[in-house]
Amino acid sequence: MEPTAATAPTPTPTVAELVLARWGDHRPGLWCGDLTLTHHQVAAGAAVRAALLDDLLPPDAVPHLGVLLDNTPEYPLWLAAAALAGAAVAGVNPTRRGPELARDIRHTECRVLVTEPAHLPLLAGLDLPGVRVLVTGTPDYDTLLAARAGARPDASRATAADRLLLYFTSGSTGAPKAAICTQGRLAAAGRSLADHFALGPDGVHYICMPMFHGNAVMADWAPALATGAGIALRPRFSASAFLSDVRRYRATYFTYVGRAVQYVLATEPRPDDRDNPLRLGFGTEAGAVDAAAFQQRFGVRLVEGYGSSEGGAAVQWTPGTPPGAIGPAGPGLAVLDPATGAECPPARLDGHGRLLNGADAIGELVNRAPSPFEGYWRNAPAEAERRRDGWYWTGDLFYRDPDGYLYFAGRTDDRLRVDSENLSAAMIENILARYEGAAAVAVYAVPDPVTGDQVMAAIAGDFEPDGFARFLRAQPDLGTKMAPRFVRVLARMPVTATHKIRRAELRREGLGCADPVWWCPPGEGTYRPLSAADARTYVEGPPAPTEGPSSVRRQGLEPRTR
Repeated sequence: MEPTAATAPTPTPTVAELVLARWGDHRPGLWCGDLTLTHHQVAAGAAVRAALLDDLLPPDAVPHLGVLLDNTPEYPLWLAAAALAGAAVAGVNPTRRGPELARDIRHTECRVLVTEPAHLPLLAGLDLPGVRVLVTGTPDYDTLLAARAGARPDASRATAADRLLLYFTSGSTGAPKAAICTQGRLAAAGRSLADHFALGPDGVHYICMPMFHGNAVMADWAPALATGAGIALRPRFSASAFLSDVRRYRATYFTYVGRAVQYVLATEPRPDDRDNPLRLGFGTEAGAVDAAAFQQRFGVRLVEGYGSSEGGAAVQWTPGTPPGAIGPAGPGLAVLDPATGAECPPARLDGHGRLLNGADAIGELVNRAPSPFEGYWRNAPAEAERRRDGWYWTGDLFYRDPDGYLYFAGRTDDRLRVDSENLSAAMIENILARYEGAAAVAVYAVPDPVTGDQVMAAIAGDFEPDGFARFLRAQPDLGTKMAPRFVRVLARMPVTATHKIRRAELRREGLGCADPVWWCPPGEGTYRPLSAADARTYVEGPPAPTEGPSSVRRQGLEPRTR
């Protein structure tokens, strides 16, 4: 039977259709510094860039372009342009360096790379055959756009199944993992968040997290596009400018990752901090203590969520979620023992929210329901790691309380989460292995006192602190967040009978090992011995919360099984 108007399913929208819907909307739609564009101007600018992309991409090329930009207006314009052109944007991380940066661009088969003058030094000397580089804000670039000034947005070519985003995640092997997100999934994600938080067309979304990261695009830009809200851009996150930006743009909603909230809280308090238009902040890894402090100081509720660029599983906060929990386990979500596949027993918590049975209750979060995960670009082994037994394995550790609420407890493989960035231990080890005094190197995570991890390296051999600091500064492929915070110096690396490094032992001993440990305190560029007082201050950090997974780490129960 043919579907009738009453029974026909609602077609999945495309991002291109959402862009087209803003054509003719002359309300302000984008702010960045002194620049203001209407929604109509944004749609027109996207159409011009889509026409340029059509002319630049060879007919037989994979329709991918790389975007190496700060959060300038060009970033959302190119996202929208790619949607209209049926192309995909690979978000290029400017903290990557040298061969690793080139590999990201080549791996995603970008034939066009959009960048800005400030990032040109990152591309100097890179092997990028066949890649056309467009430099925004230059006369040549402006000429290319002017030649296509009459273009109008056309969403007819786009389908919900078209790839739109290729966002890099990190794995223990160091191989590139570019998660695929189609137009349909991104449009649906934007609508879902908008409905969940009752976001509307009169809001202003403050985008201060980098747009090469999925958080800013999926949780901030996409909901604005779905509702017709405006966006306000901060080229690079600035804690000191956060409140003034919010007031200037009348921002009502923002997203965050990692330590961003802590950086804002570290600014000097003012009596009028609560005089702001913000209604809600949404993100990950703020921690219960900082979320409470943010609400007390600014009068703004922060909602923690869990999700990833892959889209394989998501946990959303709902009213009644206990402090420290992410949210209730939705249909299909379970905490499983990765070795046996059996479901882990519920967590037992004491009166302060501390986990009492972590060894049994902590397991990997698995989605046993149909998953929206769309795969990785040309990385079948990584896909197989995520899709096992017909289920989606997140690679993240959780525990579940007796009422079904989920708590984040770390990561299962050799990844580190430093200041909201996923890093690969294997990649850092490959760089540190070049240090002349190193006979053997191991890299692993130690918990950050507030959220996420810090990088710790164990080096067997000769270690000279000043020379090591100079060595790090000279490595072209050492990203800005890869340098070890701590260095443990050993006479011999602990190994198994098969000569594999005993990483679990190194992680377990952490800063409390018997060997000398050197550290580079935040804001300093040199290493000095880690004293007992330094270690005590670092481990204790701020006052421990009474609830949630952060208190688990600070009690030394170490849920980060890797």
